[in-house]
Amino acid sequence: MPATLSFTLKQARRLALAAQGFNGRQPPATIKPLQLNRLIERLGVLQIDSVNALVRSHYLPLFSRLGNYTCDVLDQAAWSQGRRRTLFEYWGHEASLLPLSMYPLMRWRMQRASRGEDIYQQLARFGREQQDVIRRVLASVEAQGALGAGSLSTRQERAGPWWDWSAEKHALEWLFATGEVTVAGRRGFERLYDLPERVIPSAILSQPRIDEAQAQRGLLLHAMTALGVGTEKDLRDYFRLNPADSRPRLAELVEAGELLTCEVQGWRQLAYCLPEPKVPRKVEASALLSPFDSLIWERSRTERLFDFRYRLEIYTPQDKRIYGYYVLPFLHHERIAARVDLRAERAAGRLAVHAVHEEQPGLDDEGMLALAANLRQMAQWLGLAQVQLNCPRASADRLRVALTSICGV
Repeated sequence: MPATLSFTLKQARRLALAAQGFNGRQPPATIKPLQLNRLIERLGVLQIDSVNALVRSHYLPLFSRLGNYTCDVLDQAAWSQGRRRTLFEYWGHEASLLPLSMYPLMRWRMQRASRGEDIYQQLARFGREQQDVIRRVLASVEAQGALGAGSLSTRQERAGPWWDWSAEKHALEWLFATGEVTVAGRRGFERLYDLPERVIPSAILSQPRIDEAQAQRGLLLHAMTALGVGTEKDLRDYFRLNPADSRPRLAELVEAGELLTCEVQGWRQLAYCLPEPKVPRKVEASALLSPFDSLIWERSRTERLFDFRYRLEIYTPQDKRIYGYYVLPFLHHERIAARVDLRAERAAGRLAVHAVHEEQPGLDDEGMLALAANLRQMAQWLGLAQVQLNCPRASADRLRVALTSICGV
């Protein structure tokens, strides 16, 4: 399939950054639900992760793009009752929050899960072999309303590691994957499950079923809007599609003129973009990025776009870590210019900077001031009074000077 357009690597970066909501414009002083929901609609998905070294991961991408917003606004969009709920939880890109408008596009995935397809093999086996437990758990949810796995567990022994689920937890996760229950809210970080008709608006549930091919094309178009430019792998990874599904759907979208093929300088793979792409003249955003941010979660794409190799080292033994436990890349203008190992020390009221690593050719004075400003803003957003540097590197000395210049400490 011949390429229709050609982009330099710099143009591809700008397309990607703009598509991801990094447009360099100053956000309003107060972020309202409308602005938050518009951004999430553009991104299509916020990944959820249990690590809380800094803040839960689904809050960070919005901070990176909007600045100091109130997390309660996202909580209401995700887990409130009534009209303020605009999001739902499901398997989008891993465990995710997605706009309610995308619920119909996920029903084919729920149907596959009910057949034991495209889900973890252990869960699929449980669905085949433990229908009596599943029906009992579903009857409890029907009768009692939103329930967590802990309130249903009948196991007598103490639970082991986090993956050592009880039978009831397995049943709830199977029901969740198949769409027979959904997440009504959270207690702490524990999911509370309820029937979809008590959580998802009837206007969404009553929409006609979309066939698999149409839903997959819809997801690929969402991914394309959020990525700006991307390979087949980039696009399918965004919503975790299989190659057997994504490849024919992409060919159909190209044939219909809804996507164009293109080449990107230095990329070996054919890429795709929307018709009439608008490449920004420049992107001047600065932001600290969650390890689970959709700009960088596909690591090979991150290397192709930014020449930045990134691996999360949470599960790496401490003596073998290169950069740190919870490292946030720092986007400055059109580069990922540094990485910072951060921890929220809430009891002490401080944002601890355990390591600062500049990427070649390093940060100039303006870039270091931007990093200091981002750290100070993050501390304020998290309700932490102080930014404390625990890093002995020369980069931290420069950062200390920058912090002093912007906040006098």
